[in-house]
Amino acid sequence: MEIIQIVGLGFVVTLLILIIRQQKPELAVQLGITLAVIIFLMVLSKIQVVLNVFQDLADKANISQMYLNTILKIIGIAYITEFGSQVCRDAGEGAVAGKIEFAGKILIMVMAIPIIALVLDTITRLIPR
Repeated sequence: MEIIQIVGLGFVVTLLILIIRQQKPELAVQLGITLAVIIFLMVLSKIQVVLNVFQDLADKANISQMYLNTILKIIGIAYITEFGSQVCRDAGEGAVAGKIEFAGKILIMVMAIPIIALVLDTITRLIPR
């Protein structure tokens, strides 16, 4: 199982960081960022499987490709934002992490406008006048 490899790698790197941080704190930060990138690359290949499942479900439910793409982009923004902000926090830059999270939230709101408009349009058509 890949999760065992990821967790094992995380434990090993955490121990190395604890040892190295005493002598070279800047190297410890670089090691943590390297681990984050490696883990990201390890799970990146799994995303295609998820995208294919979403595509099949959308086709079966007759959902417009535009809405599916928008939802997937929103999910992607959320994951990338969380990942980036955690890397910044690990490096001791909480203020930068907060700015990344703020930007991610704004981008998600902007991306969600077409879906919100569709939901509101559907509600107004369902309510008798």
